[in-house]
Amino acid sequence: MKIMTIASVLICSLLAKEKFTPVAIGWKRLTDVKFTRKFNKQAEMYFLYPTFGPSVGALNGKEIQIRGYVIPVDEQNNVYVISSQPMAMCFFCGAAGPESIIELQLKDQRQKFKTDAIKTVKGKLVLNPGNIEHLNYILKNAEVVE
Repeated sequence: MKIMTIASVLICSLLAKEKFTPVAIGWKRLTDVKFTRKFNKQAEMYFLYPTFGPSVGALNGKEIQIRGYVIPVDEQNNVYVISSQPMAMCFFCGAAGPESIIELQLKDQRQKFKTDAIKTVKGKLVLNPGNIEHLNYILKNAEVVE
């Protein structure tokens, strides 16, 4: 009976650990997306709206981990993105696509970063197909791993 109890505890521990271990992904995986240019009546301008492919769709709501360059968008309000490229080559400067950046919604709002700091972050990936106030990829409760 003791052996069964110990085995049950070990199995539960392994399953719990597996459940909370983030999926480590590379930037290439996030390129499984197509964009359509559409007019937004509220903003009175055109935007690129994503259609996420199956490999990206499978990540929606999952804990992921990714490494990239941290770029401040609004340091006073603690708004940062993580990018596959340094700032000089990132989406905002025209050298990459919108799939190359992730909006970071930091768990610790007091955390500050230098431009192009290379970090690995983890959090819950949320796909945003239509809210123009946010990026297409959002990492909620983002934390720095290293």
